[in-house]
Amino acid sequence: MDIHSTAIIHKDAKLARNVRVGPYSIINENAEIGPGTEIGSHVLIDAGTIIGKDCRIHHGAVLGTLPQDLKFKGEKTYVTVGDGTVIREYATINRGTEYRDKTIVGKNCFIMIYAHLAHDCLVGDNVILANSVNVGGHVEIGDWAIIGGVVPVHQFVKIGAHCIIGGGFRVQQDVCPYSMAAGYPLKIMGLNRIGLKRRGFSEKTLQILERTFRILFKSGLNTTQAAEKVKAEVEPIPEVQNVLDFIAASERGIIK
Repeated sequence: MDIHSTAIIHKDAKLARNVRVGPYSIINENAEIGPGTEIGSHVLIDAGTIIGKDCRIHHGAVLGTLPQDLKFKGEKTYVTVGDGTVIREYATINRGTEYRDKTIVGKNCFIMIYAHLAHDCLVGDNVILANSVNVGGHVEIGDWAIIGGVVPVHQFVKIGAHCIIGGGFRVQQDVCPYSMAAGYPLKIMGLNRIGLKRRGFSEKTLQILERTFRILFKSGLNTTQAAEKVKAEVEPIPEVQNVLDFIAASERGIIK
């Protein structure tokens, strides 16, 4: 381990091999840092934070502090960060509450400068949150989602896998998987074709998803009617079923 002489490490913190800790950083009790992870300068890793291997936590980031939730009564809760995730300067991630017990960030995520993840959020793998994204409590973000800079995300919103949300727009309802969203108010602009193609989705799959999106978002039908039409007329490939399952599980309603 390479720990700077000015860093403060609680005796009950657990640091694996090859961990580096920069100047003036604080790692509190019951925090766990995986092998190969680098902690920059002036970082606070608070109690109950569990960080995987080969992560990079940059200057001034704050992980595992108390949730900003008036219902929180001091219960023992956690933050977990998956392997290979990068958290840039001054980003903040709060612990969970008794609702879920933890805030979870997946593997290989990129959390940029000043981004905030509130209590009980679930963030999948390979997610990108650009600068100053502010995510409210209980939000769920699917794998490979990208959220542009300065975007506020309302509490309890669900953001589907492989979608991209443009910078500066407010997310007030659930965002369908595989979609590209922008505008005031936020609406679906179409399929995230470029992102999906980069990730190896076949042309046939993209064409089927585009037909699905035309029915859901361009037909003038309400969400229930459009979902029924998709079931009746579109080939039921797994990606289409993912969209239908997402819509069925939505509690806040989906943006259109």
